[in-house]
Amino acid sequence: MPDHAVDVPSSAIPSPRNRKKEVARNRIADAVIQLMADGRTDLNHDVVAEVTGISRRTVYRYYADREQLLAAASTRVRELAGSRVIFPDNEEDLRDTRSIYLGLDRIAPIATLVRSTPQGRAMRMAQKADRQQSYRAATADAVRKLPEPDRTLATAMLQVLHTTPWLEMRDHWDLDGEQIARVTGWAIRVLLADLRARDGKPLDQ
Repeated sequence: MPDHAVDVPSSAIPSPRNRKKEVARNRIADAVIQLMADGRTDLNHDVVAEVTGISRRTVYRYYADREQLLAAASTRVRELAGSRVIFPDNEEDLRDTRSIYLGLDRIAPIATLVRSTPQGRAMRMAQKADRQQSYRAATADAVRKLPEPDRTLATAMLQVLHTTPWLEMRDHWDLDGEQIARVTGWAIRVLLADLRARDGKPLDQ
C-alpha cells in the first residue's frame, strides 16, 4: 500500500442500497430539470415516473408532494453547479461569490431556465423557507443591532447580491461569472462593513 494511502472508515462508504437510493433520487431530480427544459408545465409525480421508469410509488416515497419534488430539483441544480454553490451558513460562505457565479456559468442553460421560467420560479420558491433561514443565519452578526424590519431588509439585499444578478448582468452587460463575482463580492463587503459601522442606526440614516 502506498505511504500516502488513507484508510476510509467503512461507515463513510455508502452501502449498495444507499447508493441505489441516491442514484434514483438524482434520476428523479434530473428528470424534473429536463422536463422544465422541455417546456413542460406538468411537473408532477406521474410524469416523472413515466419518463424515468421509476415507479410512481417510489417517486412518492422519496418526495411526498410536488413541493418536495421541486425542492429536490432545486438542490440538484446547485449540486450540478458545484460543491460550493450552497445556501450560506456564515459570512465566509456569503463572501464566496466566485464559487456561486462560476458555478452558474458552468450550468448556464439550466441556470437561465431556473431564473426565467415559471417552472424555475416554482423550483426556487419550494425552498423559500430554507433559503431565508440560511441567509438569516449567515448575516445574523452583521445585522444584529438593526431594528426590524431593517434586519430583514438588509438580509434580503445581501441574499440578492449573493445569487440573483447573474442573469441580468450576463444578458444586459455581457459579463461572465468571474466579473459578476468580483463586483458582487465588492458590494457584499461594502454592505457588511457599513452594517457594522452604522452600529444599529436604521438603514435610511
